[in-house]
Amino acid sequence: MKKVVFLIFCIFIINTSFSQNKKYQRETFKVWGNCNMCKSLIENAAESIEGVKYARWNSKKGIIKVKFLTSKTDIDIIQKAIADIGYDTENYRADDDIYNNLHYCCKYERK
Repeated sequence: MKKVVFLIFCIFIINTSFSQNKKYQRETFKVWGNCNMCKSLIENAAESIEGVKYARWNSKKGIIKVKFLTSKTDIDIIQKAIADIGYDTENYRADDDIYNNLHYCCKYERK
C-alpha cells in the first residue's frame, strides 16, 4: 500500500513540474489588412515565431488571437514580426517600402 501511495505521489509531482514549464498566454490585438491573402501572411508571420502555438486573424474585425509560451516570446515580438511583413499592428507600423510592396488587394487605409 505504501508503494502505491508513493507511486501516485511521484506521478503527481512529475506531472505538476512538467505542466509548470508550459505557461501559455492568450492575447488579442488589432492588425490592419483586407483579404484571405492577408490572413495567410499575418497568421504565418505570427506562427513563425518560436513559442507561438497558434494565430487566428479575423479579416472582418481585424483582430488576431494568439496563444504563445511566455518563456519563449512575448506580444511585442509577435507584433513586430507581423509589421516586418507589411501589416500595421496596434503597437508597430510597417515600414512604408514593405507596405508598398504588398499585393494591391492587401493594401489598406493607413492611419
